[in-house]
Amino acid sequence: MDPLLQNTRRHFLTKATLGLGALAMSSFSRQASPERDGNGPHFAPRAKRVIYLFQAGGPSQLELFDYKPTLRQRHREELPASFRKGQRVTEFTRAFPKPMVQPFTSFRKYGESGTWISNLLPYTAKIVDDICIIRSMYTDAINHDPALNFFQTGSQQSGRPSIGAWLSYGLGSSNENMPAFCVLLSKGTGRADAAQPLQARLWGSGFLPSLHQGVQFRSGADPVLYLNNPAGVSRANRRKILDRLQQMNQLYLEKEGNAEVYSRMAQYEMAYRMQTSVPETMNVDEEPDYIFDLYGPEARIPGTFAANCLLARRLAERDVRFIQLYHQGWDQHNDLPDHLSKQCRDIDQASAALVMDLKQRGLLDDTLVIWGGEFGRTNYCQGRLTADNYGRDHHPYCFTMWAAGGGIRAGLNFGQTDELGYNVVEDPVHVHDFQATMLHLLGLDHERLTFKHQGRRFRLTDVHGQVVKQILS
Repeated sequence: MDPLLQNTRRHFLTKATLGLGALAMSSFSRQASPERDGNGPHFAPRAKRVIYLFQAGGPSQLELFDYKPTLRQRHREELPASFRKGQRVTEFTRAFPKPMVQPFTSFRKYGESGTWISNLLPYTAKIVDDICIIRSMYTDAINHDPALNFFQTGSQQSGRPSIGAWLSYGLGSSNENMPAFCVLLSKGTGRADAAQPLQARLWGSGFLPSLHQGVQFRSGADPVLYLNNPAGVSRANRRKILDRLQQMNQLYLEKEGNAEVYSRMAQYEMAYRMQTSVPETMNVDEEPDYIFDLYGPEARIPGTFAANCLLARRLAERDVRFIQLYHQGWDQHNDLPDHLSKQCRDIDQASAALVMDLKQRGLLDDTLVIWGGEFGRTNYCQGRLTADNYGRDHHPYCFTMWAAGGGIRAGLNFGQTDELGYNVVEDPVHVHDFQATMLHLLGLDHERLTFKHQGRRFRLTDVHGQVVKQILS
């Protein structure tokens, strides 16, 4: 018998998708997948793209956004058990009593919205009427790795697709010469030597086809690894090699019916086009001096948060669907006054500049900008409490994020925590609620954006989550 006829049931089922796959292959620019549920947004989107400024490590909301004068009055008092409610805490601070500690920062009201902002964020204070501050975020995870996974993939366990991968899968790319999902990393000066590590799975595709994974851009001569041609290989030769390779892959595809071959073929084609588009995007020499002045002096230093914010704007101009910035160093268990001050100097001017720059270019209306970390910090002290030094532990039960543009209601202060900044008391926003809202702004129903894997349909928001309609414009 012809060996091609001796197919397993799996081969038969995968070959049944070849018709759809051939249609997908006819246009690599759509970056479609034969398994994809749907072909674009479920309804009219408010945003076309996302720039997510992820502050890895857990910024302290009590020093930055969540003004609590009562905490000053009760400085050094023991945290009342009635606030703890038997909730889980980390191993670092499991033994009580714990003294509450007032923030070392001062706060003022800014903008027509009358928003309380810390003196550590003078540039963010200038854009308070352009952003929505959510003070009632909460999460299920209490330690960094599961908390990072939870925000970025919807699960505390590794192996699930990241947010950007879901968007690439659900919406495809808007630019045939750039990936739908780009990633930029920077390390802060606040806790540079002991910053929490970042794993590539945070921008991975999980069980989705691999073409949906994030592409990491690095500072230096080779922004994307292995993109340039080897010595002695011309662009014309590269094209001939790819054409021949595509023919071989097509033969393998027809024989084995392995859908992942589509991803490999699409990735090869994208890499070829990126040889021209990436150097042009990464070259900021054409930017005028006033733009560098807007973002700050570090915008001229590749690999810094400020430089990455400027690149994020350039990627947004080129219609990259999901632009993920990670800035490490927010894990202030000790020496918080020193470390937090440095972290804020890293990000404050550039974050505000990005919003202002997008706004002046007419891009903010359809670009969703998000700022925040994986959890917040405790209102009680970790380590030794002195007149000018202290630390704070992880706190999942309330923390602050902000968002701007892309259908977000500007100048809104949403949610509220108790007088000691320990629990949410008004308008709680769970991680899955946040994810559902983000997808909604991009025209996707979080309950309908699914992928069948191991006999079950998975989604970013797992089994719950609802759109927070109060923060939409």
